[in-house]
Amino acid sequence: MSGPTPFASSAARSCASWEERNQAYLVGEFAALRKRFADASPDYADAAASLSIEPSAPLDPPAAIDTLAQRCALSPFERALLLLCAGVEMDSTLAALCERASGQPERRAVTFALALAVLDEPHWSALAPSRPLRRLRLIEMEPGYGVTRAPLRIDERVLHYLAGVNQIDERLRAVLHRKTAPAWVAGEHAQIVRETACPLPGDEAARALHLWGDDPAGQEDVAAVLAHEAGVALYVLRHEDTPPPGDETEQFVRLWTRESLLQPAVLLLQWSDEPPGPAARQLSAGLPPALVIASREPLRLARAFEHVEVNKPGPTSQRQIWEAALGPRATQVDGILDDVAQQFRLSAEGIVAIGAATIGAFDAAPAAHGDEGENAEPGDPAQLRAKIWDACRALARPSLEGLAERIQPRAGWDDLVLPDLQREMLHELAMQSRHRMTVYETWGFAAKGRRGLGLSALFSGPSGTGKTLAAEVLANELALDLYRIDLSSVVSKYIGETEKNLKRAFDAAESGGVVLLFDEADALFGKRSEVRDSHDRYANIEVGYLLQRMESFQGLAILTTNLKTSIDKAFQRRLRFMIDFPYPDAAQREAIWSRIFPAGTPTRGLQPGRLANLNMAGGNIRNIALNAAFLAASSGEPVGMAHVLRATRMEAAKIDRPLAAVETRGWV
Repeated sequence: MSGPTPFASSAARSCASWEERNQAYLVGEFAALRKRFADASPDYADAAASLSIEPSAPLDPPAAIDTLAQRCALSPFERALLLLCAGVEMDSTLAALCERASGQPERRAVTFALALAVLDEPHWSALAPSRPLRRLRLIEMEPGYGVTRAPLRIDERVLHYLAGVNQIDERLRAVLHRKTAPAWVAGEHAQIVRETACPLPGDEAARALHLWGDDPAGQEDVAAVLAHEAGVALYVLRHEDTPPPGDETEQFVRLWTRESLLQPAVLLLQWSDEPPGPAARQLSAGLPPALVIASREPLRLARAFEHVEVNKPGPTSQRQIWEAALGPRATQVDGILDDVAQQFRLSAEGIVAIGAATIGAFDAAPAAHGDEGENAEPGDPAQLRAKIWDACRALARPSLEGLAERIQPRAGWDDLVLPDLQREMLHELAMQSRHRMTVYETWGFAAKGRRGLGLSALFSGPSGTGKTLAAEVLANELALDLYRIDLSSVVSKYIGETEKNLKRAFDAAESGGVVLLFDEADALFGKRSEVRDSHDRYANIEVGYLLQRMESFQGLAILTTNLKTSIDKAFQRRLRFMIDFPYPDAAQREAIWSRIFPAGTPTRGLQPGRLANLNMAGGNIRNIALNAAFLAASSGEPVGMAHVLRATRMEAAKIDRPLAAVETRGWV
């Protein structure tokens, strides 16, 4: 692909033959330079006598020096001067001639005065800072001398290039990584590639490209395919590897400008979620047009860009990628592909990686059962489905760690004691989560826009009535991770900080596979009509931002509040479900007591009917049961009514609630 080593451009020539021809060409060019010395002065006549090789005819494909001269727009004099600097390093006779010309033993460097005297078509502008030799750091001029007397030395990277070795500069290797074209891209991304032009090295009229959206991996895929189809390489600079502003950034710009021409290559600045700082802005302004910038949000930068939105593929496209990645195995897991495509928002790269890993483990499963020979049965397809699901959850999980508390969902429907209406609404919520692929994609609701398609719910009711437990039951039913975000810790007194905190949480959850539980919503909600000052007005903005993100969130988002009346009616319409968790009555409390102790807990003489007289919510009952178990364990006895009574008094004292005699009558 690279200019000086276009190994695939001619089937009749191998990589080695081009290198040999390039070396021979250089030898001929050095011979021509030695002849120029002889022609310039009789003092160098012996140089002509040593000539044994005439300059070679131009190569096809071109020699490295000719490719470089064309890409860097060198004049004939600049080309010859660069060759002379290379000859000092590679040709001993040329080195000796330069030493003789300098009049100083062991000083074999080229000077501009020597070049002006020996080479054809000389011009003073060749060493101007704006000309390619110095602007692109093809040669370095030793400081401390005048322009004509300063020793000139070829840069090591350029010297290797001329010799036919086109490897990225060592000073860039530590911060850049090569991105090759992926095997699969999403359908939406393939369409972007067809409609977008790649900015090419050396094309000063090209417009840099800005890819923005929520799919950093997809943005890299789009850039890699664009570069591949344009016949150039793609290198990626991550945000964390960006050099500090100032001289280091300036050096990077100069080195990359040269590197983009030598490879040739396009640079992708991957800024992901980070806003561009001074160094990033300096880079974007100074780099050549063969530039792609990838970010989550659209940016305003001090140069012209073509802006293209690149988001994670939609459910239909994700399913197609799954089918391609799984190959024949896709038919064995067909029942789960809709669920995976709808519940997770993965990049094509992530889907392909999971597909390869799970199929490899699945196909290797018979080996785990010993030497069963060629007739060994493959693994159970149910296991493959489970592996795919778990791998998707694991891939999406790390982004939320540190931003929210992950709750391992273990509770089931039997652990939840609610009136029939509330249970039915929760089942309806789980059902809608399962069938979004059918309704949104197959039946076309998503084609009208995704606003309002987020699955959002408000759980309201007194503390301890089962709101968090219900969220755990839903997560367990859907086989998703449950992340709890305490809104009281997210809300900030500083204007704009609350939205930033919420944005980080939602952005991290966009990979899907999670249920978001926003607890303590009372810290944020307030009646919109009660706007007394600017803080109330900004509180309404924060609420609006939260609900807007919940509406567009691809997963299930749940708010909990103790006071439903604190929510403005205008906000309530933006929530898909609103479920009120009532304080349990005596029958419900009896049901809670009858199942509160695990099956492995030894009990004796417990009377759920009498315990139900205690007018406390399910959360308090759970605390009482747990404390009673510890009391029984310390005494070496099964849990009995006496232990429950002691634990009840402890709980009542904790919440500063007096116990009525009727509530505990007949317990012991």
